[in-house]
Amino acid sequence: MASGVTSKTFMWGLMGLLILGLGGFGVSNLSGNIRSIGSVGDVDIEVEDYARALQEDIRAVEAQTGQSLSFDQVEAFGIDGNVLGRLIGQAALDNEAQKIGLSIGDDNLSKQIFEIEAFQGANGFDRETYKFALDQAGYSEAKFEEDLRADSVRGILQSAVISAASMPSSYSETLVAYAAERRNFTWARLDAADLAADLPAPSEEDLVAYHQDNADDFTTPAMKRITYAWLSPDDLVSEIPVEEDRIQALYESRSDELNVPERRLVERLVYPDADAAEAAKLALENGEKDFEALVADRGLELQDIDMGDVSKADLDAAGGAVFNAAVNDVVGPFDTGLGPALFRVNGVLPGQTVTLEEAREELHAELASDAARRKIATVAETVDDLLAGGAALEELQKETGMQLASIDWHQDAPDPVAAYGAFQEAAAKVQSGDYPEVIYLDDGGIVALRLEEEIPAKLQDLDTVRDAVIAGWKVEATTEALAEQAQALVAKLVAGEDMAALGLTAQVETDITRDQFIPDTGEGFLDTVFGMEAGDVTVITAADSVAIVKLDKVLGPDASNPEIGGFRDMLSEQANAGIAQDLYAAYARAIQNDAGIALDQTAINAVHANFR
Repeated sequence: MASGVTSKTFMWGLMGLLILGLGGFGVSNLSGNIRSIGSVGDVDIEVEDYARALQEDIRAVEAQTGQSLSFDQVEAFGIDGNVLGRLIGQAALDNEAQKIGLSIGDDNLSKQIFEIEAFQGANGFDRETYKFALDQAGYSEAKFEEDLRADSVRGILQSAVISAASMPSSYSETLVAYAAERRNFTWARLDAADLAADLPAPSEEDLVAYHQDNADDFTTPAMKRITYAWLSPDDLVSEIPVEEDRIQALYESRSDELNVPERRLVERLVYPDADAAEAAKLALENGEKDFEALVADRGLELQDIDMGDVSKADLDAAGGAVFNAAVNDVVGPFDTGLGPALFRVNGVLPGQTVTLEEAREELHAELASDAARRKIATVAETVDDLLAGGAALEELQKETGMQLASIDWHQDAPDPVAAYGAFQEAAAKVQSGDYPEVIYLDDGGIVALRLEEEIPAKLQDLDTVRDAVIAGWKVEATTEALAEQAQALVAKLVAGEDMAALGLTAQVETDITRDQFIPDTGEGFLDTVFGMEAGDVTVITAADSVAIVKLDKVLGPDASNPEIGGFRDMLSEQANAGIAQDLYAAYARAIQNDAGIALDQTAINAVHANFR
């Protein structure tokens, strides 16, 4: 079966070449003395095959990206290497097939050729169509049939290697049993409000110890003190004149965005006739039914009658009444294209009106931003020249109007300039003594920077971070006190007492799997639960709370859940595919090593020269 799949894959790949019309590739331009680019064992890798395969892969990438590739890009992307590796693998299989005398008969070859759609005429396979298609692709009949025969044989070899590759069912069953097993448990959360006694005030010794034990929390990062000169488009837009008619035109084109009419969230309940609609409205006004009951009487649900947000114009005759009504009011009935209807208002989305004067600054900035970026591009040339001449950043401020500032930079520095990726990259690399250079920012701005000094990481003095230390100590002390308090309750629960009787608010969880999340619990909560045995009671701590957990039941995967079966099948397929891939890779390496690979770099370069 694998052989058939492989052969068809080759055939359709070849048909792609026929459709692309590779006959125009100048294989004939190669030297007549060059026949192969190398060999594996006794099988040559022909120049023509390498050139054709390389062209196919290049065109495939170009079709995918929509851009033509230079050969430098082809080499940078590794396309030539992938093609060469593939042909070496094919030649190794061909060499192995020759060694063991494996081939396919002419009847099987003919059957495959007759099935190729591109060779069909009005009455089935057509020899003239066959010959013409091969001529267009630069193939002779003998060469095409030789390649097709070889590909079929490769498929047989590949199938023989991987056909028996399968993972035992215990593999997927074990993974499913782990991933989909379930737990039923009861738990109660205790936080600071549940403390039996107030915490004492921390002593100085307590704070010193907490400060030292959690030094990472109070240590400033290593930083670089950097001076920089920055010019942003925003710095220039106010200086750039923009014609009034352009501002007016942009304002008018943005009218729908700037001037938005009020909209309302509305439900529409349609009736078959006016009498039914009037009767419903009367029942509503008399308090006999509410709007939800009227909806249910029509056999509908609220989502069935929801119109979303609508404008006054969307509602035709009902628009005036709906837009004069308050939220939750029901108005109507009014005639609609579907019949008489009642309308309920669920919300009001206020409109907005922005005048030209109010929008002027923003519109001016938008229109001026392109000009500002162009101006900065010109300034950048001047800055480049100044820096090349040895100018300091301070001189850039005087000569070009760039803004001079400094930053104590680290990866999370909050300064606006640090938000630019190019600045971050340059700041990370800059060393003492480096000469400043122009750095182009993604908004069209430029910056140049200089390292002043390296500032090592430093543990801040206790007095500097005293408030944060006190807050951290309180959280830790609270959790410790709660855990001690909870342990006393655990002993009672193990003895058979009930959570409710102990004043705990019990929460019951059923059919919980490992990948779920339980609100108000800390990191690792479910990991701990899944490590418990049925009947166990334990305390699980979080940052500022604890949970008392009693594991009620350990359950296996839910056999009635169809997703479990799909998950099991997916795991089996992935495992089988992985084994097959590894087996074939090992086999391919073995036959290549056994046969020996010889490559002619001169011939390869000659092929590449035709693509440049």
